Amino acid sequence: MPQTAASVSTTESLDTELARAAAVPLPEADRLAGRFPVTPHPLPATQAQRAQALGDLHFGRVFSDHMAHARWTRDGGWDAHEIRAYGDLTLSPAAAVLHYGQEVFEGIKAYRHDDGTVWTFRPRYNAARLNLSCRRMALPELPEEDFVASLVDLVRTDVEWVPSGEGESLYLRPFAFASEAFLGVRAAELVDYYLIASPSGAYFPNGLKPVSIWVTQDYHRAGRGGTGAAKTGGNYASSLLPQRLAAEQGCDQVCFLDDVTGDNLEELGGMNLMVVDADGTVRTPRLTGTILEGSTRSAILRLLLDAGRTVVETTISLEGLLEGIASGKVREVFACGTAAVVVPLGRLRGDGFDVTIKGAEVTHEIHDRLTGIQYGRVPDPYGWMYRLV
Repeated sequence: MPQTAASVSTTESLDTELARAAAVPLPEADRLAGRFPVTPHPLPATQAQRAQALGDLHFGRVFSDHMAHARWTRDGGWDAHEIRAYGDLTLSPAAAVLHYGQEVFEGIKAYRHDDGTVWTFRPRYNAARLNLSCRRMALPELPEEDFVASLVDLVRTDVEWVPSGEGESLYLRPFAFASEAFLGVRAAELVDYYLIASPSGAYFPNGLKPVSIWVTQDYHRAGRGGTGAAKTGGNYASSLLPQRLAAEQGCDQVCFLDDVTGDNLEELGGMNLMVVDADGTVRTPRLTGTILEGSTRSAILRLLLDAGRTVVETTISLEGLLEGIASGKVREVFACGTAAVVVPLGRLRGDGFDVTIKGAEVTHEIHDRLTGIQYGRVPDPYGWMYRLV
């Protein structure tokens, strides 16, 4: 496909601030370990309780024994690093996050390999994206090595919570929020960072079974100049009503269009989109500031490019996509993200259209290649995997 003014060279698109940050080598985990000293849980789960939890995994329902924590103050910076018992937080009703939504989070996984070692995927990418989100939300940035150290120390403390079944992982949720108690529209001067861990099965329990998508033309996920490129809770809160409406239409997920024209695909509520054409070209919506720059998205673009495919970041109109599906010029559409990895889209519905997409060959290829790297089944020529334990 020839490039247009609305297209971006894929080589250039992989040279973003986040991609450059992710490529910076990290010290080995042993050198970072201990930055978050451990206070053991006084009543950790018993072996039987843990086995029961690991034997019936869903996504994000059960949590490991401990959590990481650090606190930032305007005068003292980041301090009070610790691993402590997982438990409820004590928070003032006047905490700024409850009133002004000053909060960011990340999602990353720990994978147990066949030899018993535990690894994670591109942690510096997530560290850099957390800080990008922090800058947008006027929160203090956490040193990237401290971010990775929190992963190291928590996973080493709760290593027995890392499952080993097919498609299973220890989902890690780092987040930071304004905990200062005050009412007033300004950036908080007291901020807490936490990391919690949840042994999880597949995000979509049916695996690579195609999902159905409702394309909303009434709601937008984010606006230009807003917080769409940040991973902040408000973006997801605004997607919940459209998601509920999608469910009422019999669909699994919702897809959003751009806020300027209302014509062009952006992303799902929590996943990036990719379109595979009949000639093998893969297209994905270009980053406009309203789309989250996903680590999985970035990795998939690299895998596709290195496999010899033509990959284009461009504007993809809903009308053009529907025409392409009808004519056979579009073979498949898939979504990608940390939680789901990749999932084929089998049906697109919206006001005035309802179409089926049958292809999923590239989706399966990418899934097998990427998860093969993550679980240590195939070589990792990119140095994406980082050993935690």
